[in-house]
Amino acid sequence: MQDLTISLIQSDLYWHDRSANLAQFEEKIWQIEESTDIIILPEMFTTGFTMDVGNYSEPMRTHTFNWMEQMAAQKNAVITGSYIVNEGGHYYNRMVWMQPDGTYVSYDKRHLFRMSQEHRYFSSGRDFVIAQWKDWRICPLICYDLRFPSWSRNSYLIDKEIMDYDLLIYVANWPIPRIGAWDILLQARAIENLSYVAGVNRIGIDGNSILYNGHSRVINFKGEIEHNMNSNEGIYTHTLKADELIRYRKKFPTYLDADNVEVK
Repeated sequence: MQDLTISLIQSDLYWHDRSANLAQFEEKIWQIEESTDIIILPEMFTTGFTMDVGNYSEPMRTHTFNWMEQMAAQKNAVITGSYIVNEGGHYYNRMVWMQPDGTYVSYDKRHLFRMSQEHRYFSSGRDFVIAQWKDWRICPLICYDLRFPSWSRNSYLIDKEIMDYDLLIYVANWPIPRIGAWDILLQARAIENLSYVAGVNRIGIDGNSILYNGHSRVINFKGEIEHNMNSNEGIYTHTLKADELIRYRKKFPTYLDADNVEVK
């Protein structure tokens, strides 16, 4: 493993306006001057967190997919974030992991936020997904998934002498009234899984008058906050240190004493 550089984009979103959102994120992506390996966008970055799946979903391999493919190739970096996908008459809050060569993996949100009736409009994902990039193993998850530690449990693969993943990514539309939980749970997921964690949340106000204040952040494997974007709109690029992660896992191998909890 070598060091991995990630860029977090914390932004307001145009409500129900895919063209405006893609245009603003394209502009922001081109503002990244540093060399970066992964660019992370928020949950439902084309629309905001909406249940209007009939009007604002799209099939895979169409508008947003093609835009992500183009941007990944032009920046020579992975682009990831979630948007609403219509597949076989089912709707998914789908996080696409798009690589520069056009290959991709996707993760469908497992835990649907019933307090906003998400479970009535979307189908729940079934598969736990691991993406690989630059010798790192990366787990993409979405918003409400953060509250369910068994789903993100990092396992030690004895036969390969590696863990499931080295970086856990959460993209979100996580509102102000519960931002304290976001802050605490991101740190908890890092500590219990001996993993770097990157959480990318939006800011601003959506079409349902729900307020968001960001708190996108990078947390290391000890639960220490390496950077907090607070409530500011902007882009933050940060390098994750592979040697520090490997040394700490060897020094403090709590995974060897973990309970065998299988939910995947």
